[in-house]
Amino acid sequence: MAEPSAPTPSSPDELGFETIVYEKAPPRATITLNRPNVLNAFDFKMLRELMRACEDVSWDDEIRVLVVTGAGRAFCVGADLKSWGAELLGNSREYWKWFGAFKDMHDKLREIGKPTIARVNGIAVGGGNELQMACDLAVMVDDAYIRHVGPEHGSVPAGGATQWLPIFVGDRRAREILLVCDEISAKQAAEWGLVNRAVPREELDGVVDYWVERLAAKLPETIRYTKQQLNWWRDLSWHETVNHARDWLALSMLGPEAQGAIRDFLEREK
Repeated sequence: MAEPSAPTPSSPDELGFETIVYEKAPPRATITLNRPNVLNAFDFKMLRELMRACEDVSWDDEIRVLVVTGAGRAFCVGADLKSWGAELLGNSREYWKWFGAFKDMHDKLREIGKPTIARVNGIAVGGGNELQMACDLAVMVDDAYIRHVGPEHGSVPAGGATQWLPIFVGDRRAREILLVCDEISAKQAAEWGLVNRAVPREELDGVVDYWVERLAAKLPETIRYTKQQLNWWRDLSWHETVNHARDWLALSMLGPEAQGAIRDFLEREK
């Protein structure tokens, strides 16, 4: 598709996405991660499509709120190691490009200029938790969990987790989540402030609908700047660290620790 000549929104059908479902029903837009067979793990195309959809939302004055959710039984489990892990072993340049797509997606989502809601319909692991943290509000089904596994798979969780978890839950709890790598139940996540609410599945959409109605009633430019001010701490920690993380993680693909962890994971998943 040719690059647009102006910041004019498109219909979802025109954008032709393959890994996400993008829907508009003003004042709401919804992005559904749609790779349920791999628990909505990110591949490169999904990251690029998420970025483009967020850009379109930011251009559409009829859309006042974005909802992000997942298809099937998971919200998102982060990077799809099975699809790209083997290609990155010993290939720091390729990893650097891949992480750039992840960073660009996060920047488009956080800088969308409109309230965003994570509808966490299932487990959120690694980059999936970072995705829900990038949203303004989050409601989670009470039978799901959040977990980080980077230190077990040769990857420092510096795509949002090391930067934002201390802000969300405090330093000690952030260290517990990232170093111990235990599952954090939805109830615990809500109590710690990692999500706003944990609710039974039948109540999930009711909470989302309520927030959409309340947020859509606000003055759009005033709420945009309110969000910008609220983003200050997140942006400070993100921009001070993420490009360093991108380079270090890329170079780590040349070392035996990351390579061994990824090979072990790929072998287990055969």
